[in-house]
Amino acid sequence: MEFTQVVKNRYSCKKFSDRAVEPAKLEEILEAGRAAPTAKNLQEQRIYVVQSQAGLEMIDRITPCRYGAPVCVVVAFDTQNMYTYPGEKRTSGVEDAAIVATHMLLAAANAGVDSCWLNCFDPDKLAKELNLPDNEEILMILDLGYAAEGAAPLPNHFSRKALAETVSYR
Repeated sequence: MEFTQVVKNRYSCKKFSDRAVEPAKLEEILEAGRAAPTAKNLQEQRIYVVQSQAGLEMIDRITPCRYGAPVCVVVAFDTQNMYTYPGEKRTSGVEDAAIVATHMLLAAANAGVDSCWLNCFDPDKLAKELNLPDNEEILMILDLGYAAEGAAPLPNHFSRKALAETVSYR
């Protein structure tokens, strides 16, 4: 698909069918995350693919926002392997994990797989359920699957502010 079409047409799917995501498409999506740039190429992302019935039931206990997706990709980062920026006020963990997640979200759209970025959950509770090491912090969950019949973008999805409202030239 043409990139501008991917970014313009992709929306957060809130109703998934039970159709499985093909392993080849899932791998393509995961590879897009692996190819994402990270500060100093530290690649501190940690990706957990949840697709077992027990795993999905656990996700349902953590958040009401799985929307029936057959695959949930948990994106975390290693807090012991982050770049600290000059001034020492920020580190690269959150932004690098967000770049990785965005690459996967766009790759999913390109592959015809629907998605939804989830952040309505307690990351510490999810980390405990997944038995993650203490040095890993969860950023988000990416629902992946195919839209159910009748699924559509939210009514305001295509409403965008004019560039003049969000961009300044200096």
